Amino acid sequence: MNNLLFASLLVAAAPAMAAPPVAAFFDEPNISKVQLSPKGNYVAFLRNAPDGKQMVVVRETRDLDKYTVPGSTDSENAVITSIHWINENRVGFTVKDRRVEFEGNYEEFAADRDGNNVTHLISGNWRHRAERTGSHLQSRILTADYGYWGATHDGSDDIIVQKYLWNNVDYQPESSRLYRLNTRTRQLSDMLPGSMPARVQEWLVDADSAPRIAVSVDKGRCIVSYRDKDAAKWSELANDPCLGSTGFVPSFFDSRNTLYVTATHKGHTALFAYDLAKRQRSAEPLVAVDGFDYSGEAALDYVAKSTLGLHLETDAKTTVWFDAAMKDVQQKVDTLLPGLVNRIRCGDDCRNSAALLVESSSDRQPTQYLVYTPSTGKLISLGSEHPDIVAAQMGRRDFQRFKARDGMQIPVYVTMPPGQAKGPLPTVVLVHGGPWLRGGSWEFDAEAQFLASRGYLVLQPEFRGSTGFGYRHFEAGWKQWGRAMQDDLADTAQWAIGQGWADPGRIAIMGGSYGGYASLMGLIRHPTIFRCAVDLAGPSDIGLVFTVAESDASREALQYGMRTLLGDPETEAAALREVSPLAQAAKLTRPVLIAHGAEDVRVPMVHASRLRSALKHNPGVEYVVYPEEGHTLRRAEDRRDFYKRVEAFLAANLK
Repeated sequence: MNNLLFASLLVAAAPAMAAPPVAAFFDEPNISKVQLSPKGNYVAFLRNAPDGKQMVVVRETRDLDKYTVPGSTDSENAVITSIHWINENRVGFTVKDRRVEFEGNYEEFAADRDGNNVTHLISGNWRHRAERTGSHLQSRILTADYGYWGATHDGSDDIIVQKYLWNNVDYQPESSRLYRLNTRTRQLSDMLPGSMPARVQEWLVDADSAPRIAVSVDKGRCIVSYRDKDAAKWSELANDPCLGSTGFVPSFFDSRNTLYVTATHKGHTALFAYDLAKRQRSAEPLVAVDGFDYSGEAALDYVAKSTLGLHLETDAKTTVWFDAAMKDVQQKVDTLLPGLVNRIRCGDDCRNSAALLVESSSDRQPTQYLVYTPSTGKLISLGSEHPDIVAAQMGRRDFQRFKARDGMQIPVYVTMPPGQAKGPLPTVVLVHGGPWLRGGSWEFDAEAQFLASRGYLVLQPEFRGSTGFGYRHFEAGWKQWGRAMQDDLADTAQWAIGQGWADPGRIAIMGGSYGGYASLMGLIRHPTIFRCAVDLAGPSDIGLVFTVAESDASREALQYGMRTLLGDPETEAAALREVSPLAQAAKLTRPVLIAHGAEDVRVPMVHASRLRSALKHNPGVEYVVYPEEGHTLRRAEDRRDFYKRVEAFLAANLK
């Protein structure tokens, strides 16, 4: 992390051993989606079978040898996307067809933890039989315009679902409404008396699971609406530009029904209390982290109805406990698992839980899940996400900041090859997608560690436009695709050269989505710095972002957000062509690996096919299409194929 001496990265960390195979990094996790039951007596998780099917496994925390399998998939194309406890005896899980690219077609099931009383709640198709009876809507099975939203935390057999409302144009829903659904009878009850605000994109419920806050998006403005607990009337708390720095974002309610919000404070996002009676936030923040935007999750005790602490992220993940008992547990767990980031999770009754769940990881260790029993102080392992990864064989990862050419501070994560990594080294600048999000953290990064295991120094810059590092850093990236954002990537490489780590003659640039775009532009803008590029699902024509019919971008995003962040396709068309790889394809003469999913609706296939046609002058183009993939590589066999191609491509061009 930022206080580590980088020289320590040059010390041998492990005996020389063969690098782990591609599958060790990119196959499905051995165990994932781990959830502790409300009282801590059971733990549910997803297990991947060798035949590609998946199982929901429930184990007793006091005897992990005792288990049941309350749910499983019946084909390799069905994937379980979520597991959630309904109460101490009943568990729910969401299943999606892997072949469906857009958000939708989710199946929802519930079962007793012993596997009995399985109920199909939501179907992936759009046909159902329904009838109205009084204030309740009863359905045999809900259709795909419903989806799981959250637990009720009240011990009942109910869950909260949302009904999506579409317009006639967009892939994404325009709004949603919340309902309670009984997982045994399938009885559906409206949670909202009367009307609701229009175009709701997010809901926030209070400590009693009553909807109290609705966040709507309309014409580039974010509108926060509020209602008293039992009232039907909604009132407006805020109406601000979604991309501005003057508004606030609702975060959570505490037991006293105090609302907590995030808002800008001294250039960075911080956490504030919001007085609903006075309609104003506290003068000073409750949590502010120097150099970072607040990024946190409340640790709530739903039985005591109290906030026990906050799970935070700065350069790495950490937890601040307000509760003395949980603080003591954290110290004990950290003593048992030194040198690791240990995040403690509990169910609904945290202080009286029979067991706690520990998620333990580091920059070199994939997440390992353990059960901690407070009464005995013992830890027992459930398993690791990637058990074939040996931490001692992985590279060290560090958080740094450097000055770009205009003086702006650019955060960067640096991953060194394992063992005696002596510079200058062949280097990969790995560019995150989005691009308006935070790309990295001090944690195990499979892609970075895979490249490091092959001998590469890996640089992951948080270029301007990234979030998490202050509003100025974010705003500095507006309309800077291919320009200042691109310069930050070149400056990252030059900085590493100046440190003596990167070999100036052996630097590649690589990324997916926006990262793929930036990799293409890297060869166009800075061909003397980057020798080759890897583009996965990158947009090659910015004009197509606004016009292609197959895109899942909403009209709201295209007409408001994207014109602010990216540019206006009508008044700034010439400027956008200047930074479109397709329009500048004649300048792209360095080797490039282009990979794309044929079913991609975020960046449709036409971006790759047109670029390939425009690069016939370049003999160094490698081109691969994955017929059953979308914007990300969802199938393990395709991930293996892609990263084997990356390994061979980089070896041919950098070594």
